Amino acid sequence: MKVTAEHNDRIAKMTFASVYPHYITKLEKKGRTKEDLHQVIEWLTGFDEDRIQEFISQKATFETFFQQANLNPNAHLIKGVICGYRIEEIDNSLTRQVRYLDKLVDELAKGRKMEKILRKEIKTGANKT
Repeated sequence: MKVTAEHNDRIAKMTFASVYPHYITKLEKKGRTKEDLHQVIEWLTGFDEDRIQEFISQKATFETFFQQANLNPNAHLIKGVICGYRIEEIDNSLTRQVRYLDKLVDELAKGRKMEKILRKEIKTGANKT
């Protein structure tokens, strides 16, 4: 599916505060917590809980939210399809960043282990032969 300019504009103007409660609801239905959500947001953006709350109270757009983010250097490892779009094929950087967040929330809801969601290597100490 091709991302249109109208779609990118709509994403840019959408407020983080309007989507955040939906993230919480989705995760709590699946047994995950607000703290889990904040952990993935902090990993992706560098924002701590206080900063997240500031964006919510200011009704900041996703454009403002991601302009101020310090995107994790491993964010490019987030791949796959979310909302009908293949993340790695999205040309618009803001739309791709919003979809990164959507994908992380989706992975949390599906019960994926936090180490995998945060794209951390797990060292086992054993060599495979």
